Amino acid sequence: MTEAVWNGSTKAATRPQFYVWMAGACLAIAVLGFAPTYALPLATGKFFGPPLIHVHAAILYTWMIYFFVQSSLVARGQVLAHRTWGMLGISIVTAMVFMTLTVSAIQIAQASLPGQPEGLAHNMRAFKWISVGGMLFIATVFTLAIVSLRKPEVHKRLIVLMTISMLGAPIARWFIFFLAPASDAAAHVNDPLPYMEVPPVFVALPPSLIGDLLLVVAMVYDWRTRGRPHQVYLIGGAALLLLQLTSVPVSQSAPWQAAAAWLGSIAG
Repeated sequence: MTEAVWNGSTKAATRPQFYVWMAGACLAIAVLGFAPTYALPLATGKFFGPPLIHVHAAILYTWMIYFFVQSSLVARGQVLAHRTWGMLGISIVTAMVFMTLTVSAIQIAQASLPGQPEGLAHNMRAFKWISVGGMLFIATVFTLAIVSLRKPEVHKRLIVLMTISMLGAPIARWFIFFLAPASDAAAHVNDPLPYMEVPPVFVALPPSLIGDLLLVVAMVYDWRTRGRPHQVYLIGGAALLLLQLTSVPVSQSAPWQAAAAWLGSIAG
């Protein structure tokens, strides 16, 4: 979902390749980002987590691969195939939002169980704003992209914006790998309560801002090829930045804490 038919100059005809490179960069960040804390431990039998985590990871990887394939189809002029596979994208994003909310609800419920450390439930509810807020952004942007199918210049940039908004999570895994203290989750496998580690919310901001650099690249590309950044990047990028910069106060707010407690009660 990135492009419609390109006609005109040679310069215009080469533009779809930029979106292939953008999709490839997002895919590479996702694969390399989750490698040290998920893929490699999973391959060596050192990852301990419920089955839903694997389903959640598979859906996120699937979107990144799908985005790359769809961009490649357009770059090769296979627009009809690109449109034919469009319904799959709707299914993937729907599953992504549903699974993220499900995992968040379960983890909030587990953190709220009697006997868990004091403050764990509050901290878990706070941190889950990163996931739930991110999914609200993704759902909104993706809906706008579907509405804008007949406006390819808008549609493709909305998909780019949505995918870039997802990069904070894989980039954060490198911060965890290099900077966080070693975790021995295996030692807690037989604990009567689920063992949970919850980082402070502010640690999610630096990885998200690093991911935003790809959006800057897209804006610079627009500047060079069309004279100015597209409004999708200006307005959508500003909304994304606002979401990221307000994550700490929102996560600690009474309305979100109450909403997160309700979400956890669904799974509890």
